[in-house]
Amino acid sequence: MSEFIHSTIGDFLDEIAAQYGDNDALVYVDRGLRYSYKEFNEVCRQAAKGLMKLGVKKGDHVAIWATNYPEWVIAQFATAKIGAVLVTVNTNYKIFELEYLLKQSDSTTLILIDGFKDSNYLEIINTLCPEIKDAEPGKLHVDKLPYLKNIIYLGQEKQPGMFNWQDIMEMGKEISDEELYQRQSSLDPHETINMQYTSGTTGFPKGVMLTHYNILNNGFFIGECMRFTHKDRLCIPVPFFHCFGCVLGVLACVTHGATMVPVEYFRPLDVLRSIETERCTAVHGVPTMFIFMLEHPDFQKYDLSSLRTGIMAGSPCPIKVMKQVVEKMGAREITIAYGQTEASPVITQTRVDDPIELRVSTVGRNLPNVEVKIVDPETGKEVPRGVKGELCTRGYHVMKGYYKMEEATRKAIDEDGWLHTGDLAIMDEKGYCKISGRIKDMIIRGGENIYPREIEELLYTHPQVQDVQVVGVPSKSLGEEIMAYIIPREGTSPTAEEIKQFVLDNMARHKVPKYVKFVDSYPMTASGKIQKYKLREMAIAELALEEDAEIETA
Repeated sequence: MSEFIHSTIGDFLDEIAAQYGDNDALVYVDRGLRYSYKEFNEVCRQAAKGLMKLGVKKGDHVAIWATNYPEWVIAQFATAKIGAVLVTVNTNYKIFELEYLLKQSDSTTLILIDGFKDSNYLEIINTLCPEIKDAEPGKLHVDKLPYLKNIIYLGQEKQPGMFNWQDIMEMGKEISDEELYQRQSSLDPHETINMQYTSGTTGFPKGVMLTHYNILNNGFFIGECMRFTHKDRLCIPVPFFHCFGCVLGVLACVTHGATMVPVEYFRPLDVLRSIETERCTAVHGVPTMFIFMLEHPDFQKYDLSSLRTGIMAGSPCPIKVMKQVVEKMGAREITIAYGQTEASPVITQTRVDDPIELRVSTVGRNLPNVEVKIVDPETGKEVPRGVKGELCTRGYHVMKGYYKMEEATRKAIDEDGWLHTGDLAIMDEKGYCKISGRIKDMIIRGGENIYPREIEELLYTHPQVQDVQVVGVPSKSLGEEIMAYIIPREGTSPTAEEIKQFVLDNMARHKVPKYVKFVDSYPMTASGKIQKYKLREMAIAELALEEDAEIETA
């Protein structure tokens, strides 16, 4: 294979299906579903035609709000074949976040399931768009979401105003192979095909525009770092709506003709069962997922002897956990990856033959064809090896930009094409990087990136809140927890429980502050800037989290 894949995702799947047609492409243990690459490509083609019949045009935005359903993967390739942009929606979203995403992304179509955990998707969308219940499917008119026309439900029963997935598959019969071929061959690898929302330190989430070329090549090189071949079988318990699922998982497999074995959402036993049943050679997860599996009382009952590799990413990995994954799970060639959505996402990764010490103390070295440098955040000049600075990256993997946010794009990518990650890092003589902190005001809780600004914006709308500052505080189990410092409005006395419930009613559960403290004022600089680091220090002292803080810096 050439150094780069100069192809669209749809064309590339056709090639892989021709090359590895009989190989398992997609297997769901709990559903008894098994598609060969030939069958999988046909299903994707059928769905692509159905979306064409629905009126989805090249460049249209199709949002998907679902856990790791088979239809999610099919939609990923079906939209790619017709040049529609798949907009991935976090499965933990509530009404506040969904409305913003659908509006900002100009999505014409929304694919959804019933719901997940404490989010009832059908209830949320009907509350957001009461017009649905009286609409004819495909002819939706929502005043506040002028682009939204179609809602596709991934369930058996009929929902007012919505299509079922099966309707779309049936509609595909009305579009000829020739029409699909013409659409697919009109696409360019450098066109946007995937959009994921990443929160910003200021204001609301931004839609990261990623191209066929971005994510197909990143998926390929990620697979190369794990030495993937068509004989590998990857268990994917990480969510598809993250790059971790749809690039490190799906595209790392498809670019090598390997088998995808997704788990609908993470439950330790489902992952262990899938690995054993399908003889998976690889598994992905954040450190917390591996801890839950290793500590499960039934862990010993499962035969994981087929495991060889995989990726641990999302937050720093404790050495004890890495050793257990190698020794008890047998994943001797497990790798660590680091990146961000704006970089498609992987920038650095350890290699299968790196010593275990390197795999826990660093996030690896640059992927092939990816440039990495460490610069002084003040001057922008490159610093010597061993000196801390901001990690910047350049190459094929850097996003096209943020959707409809040119200024934010210019701030993220400089004139020379370098993406500024906002992460502080140190690079050693061999090019291995250690992430040592953040310039950005971001919290990482159990592998989920949380931006204080988003929670603050919501809490500003609470009638009893005059001002709010959200900071991350250290946590032994999750890396960080959320703390909200609130100045109440005069004459009001809100409670911590009321504040937490307000966030839970409007946002994903992982964004609910664990700690709420009411104060009269904030520590300020001479120029009147709030000193968040001092709030964090106050929290560590008040909550007696010194021990957790030591673990974090160790």
